[in-house]
Amino acid sequence: MVRAALLAGALNLAAGAAEAECRLALVLALDVSSSVDAAEDRLQRGGLVAALTAPEVVAAFFANESPVALAVYEWSGRYNQEILLDWMLIHGPADLVAAAEVIARSTRSHNDFPTAMGYALGFGAGLLERAPSCAQKTLDMAGDGQNNEGFGPKHAYAEFPFDGVTVNGLVVNAADFEGETGLISYYRREVLRGPGAFLEIANGFEDYERAMRRKLEREVTPPVIGMDAVRPRSEG
Repeated sequence: MVRAALLAGALNLAAGAAEAECRLALVLALDVSSSVDAAEDRLQRGGLVAALTAPEVVAAFFANESPVALAVYEWSGRYNQEILLDWMLIHGPADLVAAAEVIARSTRSHNDFPTAMGYALGFGAGLLERAPSCAQKTLDMAGDGQNNEGFGPKHAYAEFPFDGVTVNGLVVNAADFEGETGLISYYRREVLRGPGAFLEIANGFEDYERAMRRKLEREVTPPVIGMDAVRPRSEG
């Protein structure tokens, strides 16, 4: 009975992937709230560029012929979200380099607003609504603080279109003020969403590139057909 269910699930996944324009719609959300200073922003922006062009991430992007759709935005206050890279189908290495160059040329839009994570998640849900037709959808929330303005993640998940969306997290564990010592547990409890959702932890912004590289490799590597149904949830 279990074997039949796994086979049916594998066939449905394969059929869905065959009909889709791409295997994964991946949107990356970067925290540019006031807790992130200019030097830290350069580290996270440069870290993302370096991670996107790292050999292991490039290999994961092109592990099969079905492309990945990629978008990137930055977020801070309630109404302070800006798209850095609009949806782009990554068909080959040249596309990935072009996407990285767009991020490398980007400049920070805001630097003096709080951390409105619920609004940022809602913006990401809207962005995913107009993504190319893909077999899977993932939103990746990166940040160094908890929500401190407006509604939080749970309300966002209840009010915005998150059906079929996995939300992963990248915590920059660098805060040195009272109240942020529980940031990792906050992300695990409030932010992660969906089967297989996981958390990567950067030990300060200097470690951002490594954490982003590891996270991207894990996110864009094509799943082994039939394995998702039996793989336990893990959080790094």
